[in-house]
Amino acid sequence: MSVKAWENGPSYIDLPGSMNAYTAPSIPDPEAVRHLDGAREAMAWLQNALIGWQPGGDPLIADLSRLDASNRELVNQVLGEGEVSVSATNPVNARIQESVLTGVWRTLYYDEQDQLACDLVEVAPVPHIVSLATAQETEVDSKGNGDMPDVISALPILVELAAAREKYIADGTEHAINLSLLPMSDEELGFIDERLGPGPIEFLSQAYGKCQVCSTGVSNIWWTKHYNSMGKLILNLLEVVDVPAVVAAAPEDIADSAQRLEEILAPYWNDEG
Repeated sequence: MSVKAWENGPSYIDLPGSMNAYTAPSIPDPEAVRHLDGAREAMAWLQNALIGWQPGGDPLIADLSRLDASNRELVNQVLGEGEVSVSATNPVNARIQESVLTGVWRTLYYDEQDQLACDLVEVAPVPHIVSLATAQETEVDSKGNGDMPDVISALPILVELAAAREKYIADGTEHAINLSLLPMSDEELGFIDERLGPGPIEFLSQAYGKCQVCSTGVSNIWWTKHYNSMGKLILNLLEVVDVPAVVAAAPEDIADSAQRLEEILAPYWNDEG
């Protein structure tokens, strides 16, 4: 088989200032690609995966690494590039692009020499690597002393985050702190950033304007920043959650993607062709 289902290079998007509507991808004439059986097999797998995916279930993943260039190019043309891109730096190096089908992700893993090691297509609210890479055991460092007058307002934020994270782990209660409403100095924001530490995951989204969502060095704590069309920060959030909803595909959107893929593939590889 050319496509291996897992049971266990897209470019980053440019972020526009307004929400984009779904646009079907541009793909070649059916007669020109009807012989590409590897792409046909991949799309058949994907259609079944979209229909079979269940909310709360494991991500459905297929390995496309063994497809040749022509078959892989057709897969890329069918899937196109959607509104969300992701980079992951730990425990592995990955670059990920959501397709025009919400909840369908193209995931490229690279080795230490930055050579492509694995080429996947995934069906899930977020790529599988996101859950693996954000499983740190680090705690929030909220300790302070009297020698920190320039960051005095930052310490209560860290205390609140630590308590909110403990509650989230205990009972799943999500929490958000809107830093845009607080009189925080650049020094205080930098102090919070330093205390939380850098995380391995960064999302860039254009679904509702420009949005950057970064994991921190503490699991379940994310830093979400929304920008207007002029690049000005308009909403600055710290979120205690599994993954912020702004970058996760909703179950109903994944269901819609199953219908959209059926429409895209309608002229291709039918029994009469």
